[in-house]
Amino acid sequence: MSIKKRVENIKEDLEFFDEELAKYEYIIDLGKKLPPFDEANQIPENLVHGCTSQVWLIHEKKGDKLFFYGTSDAIIVKGLVYIILDIFSDSTIDELKEIDMDIIKELNLSEVITPNRQSGVIGMIKKIKEYALKS
Repeated sequence: MSIKKRVENIKEDLEFFDEELAKYEYIIDLGKKLPPFDEANQIPENLVHGCTSQVWLIHEKKGDKLFFYGTSDAIIVKGLVYIILDIFSDSTIDELKEIDMDIIKELNLSEVITPNRQSGVIGMIKKIKEYALKS
């Protein structure tokens, strides 16, 4: 599935909820689905810059695809990590090299999260792109 299609799916899921509080609860519930993240990976090199909370992000290369794993120390941000990983994991390196920050606008996250949290999402996407460019 393409990155664009995954973005559309998340957007549709978020648009299902009329109230902001319901969207927050949905995002928090998504964060609870994150697989356990080994504390050994919670090191400075894996920190995402631009986040108010601490976010760690790692990747694994399988063939021409990258898979991402991460966590945060804040519950709402864990949900955002889940969304970002869901969108970008299992994508080809070439697809990931082409991503731009318009994805944030497409998700309409500005309605739900603060500008600081939006900066964190942008930081996660930049780190994902950085991993792709180095692969």
